[in-house]
Amino acid sequence: MTSPNPDRSTRGKPPRPTPPKLLDIARWLFILSAAVGLVRFVVQLADREMLIRELRSQQPNLSQDELDAAATGGIVFGLLIGVGMVLVYTLLANRMAGGRNWARVVLTIIATAGIFLGVLRLVAAVSGVTAAFGLAVSPVDLAFGVVTMLIDATAVALMYQASVSGHFRSVRSVSRRPPPVANGL
Repeated sequence: MTSPNPDRSTRGKPPRPTPPKLLDIARWLFILSAAVGLVRFVVQLADREMLIRELRSQQPNLSQDELDAAATGGIVFGLLIGVGMVLVYTLLANRMAGGRNWARVVLTIIATAGIFLGVLRLVAAVSGVTAAFGLAVSPVDLAFGVVTMLIDATAVALMYQASVSGHFRSVRSVSRRPPPVANGL
């Protein structure tokens, strides 16, 4: 009878440290933020009449059939982009929770840019700048923006807590250790 062969995927690799609770919460907050952003995008795309009006103003020579086809294509393409963004956010959030500092940096940059642009949009809408340029921002869109900004800000703050930073250092030190040599093999 032969002895059982240990799992080759874990042989010689030290176990990865478990992410702290705050980091796990940050991961789920980033995924929630992406999901809320997708819902916001779907709400915007659901206004087909507005899309057709915009297309008609930009392309007045298109027939109604062409406008309908362009609106449908835009909606499908927009949904694919939105789902892709949720997947990218999820991938980055999972890598960040796994201790990858580069993912933490990328999420910080994306979230900070989103917060900054959201604040600018909010200030522009409240001060009337958008109306001066003939742009309409719906209250629902602003509400989604504020919720997303708050979620992103909370997730970024959680990623940089002292206990969480220690997790990134411990994962880095585990991955830098040379693999053990077993019996000269």
